[in-house]
Amino acid sequence: MADHPLTERLADLERRKELARHPGSERSVARQHERGKMLARERIEYLLDDDSFHELDMLARHRNPDIPERPYTDGVITGWGTVDGRKVFLFSQDFTLFGGALGEVFAEKIHKLMDLALRVGAPVIGINDGAGARIQEGPVSLASYGGIFHRNVLASGVTPRSA
Repeated sequence: MADHPLTERLADLERRKELARHPGSERSVARQHERGKMLARERIEYLLDDDSFHELDMLARHRNPDIPERPYTDGVITGWGTVDGRKVFLFSQDFTLFGGALGEVFAEKIHKLMDLALRVGAPVIGINDGAGARIQEGPVSLASYGGIFHRNVLASGVTPRSA
């Protein structure tokens, strides 16, 4: 008897989430560790209170058809958790994907995170480990920085931020 369609979909969802939890190649992960650097998720786990992290847009992927790889997370992990019981929003760039370079979807995830933090008045922490803009995406990746800077201006004096 075949699996129920819902069971199959849930299994596929769990498979995709597992890919998102480990998006970088074994080689790039090993290179980061050899350099004494933690991975993006390791940094989040190290910083936040145990089991407090809630990830946003884990399955987001870039839309550029000219880039053959479309890994989940698009090179940045975003979400919220607690530090000493206090809610914080944070993003952590994943150097194992595109060198942590910012692209359109990557920036959209950060924009969403910053908007949520501003609404609730919580601090934003940026764990940066990236190579600037993703040149494969052209001007759109550069323009995406503008959205981040704009949100920094809106949050200035309203919510604590660290990057």
